[in-house]
Amino acid sequence: MKKDIHPNYHRINVVMTDGTEFVTYSTYGAEGDTLKLDIDSKTHPAWTGGSQHLIDRGGRLTRFKRKYEGFLK
Repeated sequence: MKKDIHPNYHRINVVMTDGTEFVTYSTYGAEGDTLKLDIDSKTHPAWTGGSQHLIDRGGRLTRFKRKYEGFLK
């Protein structure tokens, strides 16, 4: 590997939208910086199943629902 071409990989603090925190490794900022999230898996409709409307184009959504019907039950 070439030297001095990769970003610095270090520990940062991540603050979720509900205030919970965890430590992870990232190239964001500098060692010990805090990354405050505006959107995370606890608030985004893609994860929470919120009021997001899916458009069924060409029956793809219908086929998907039929294929995985009862999968998690």
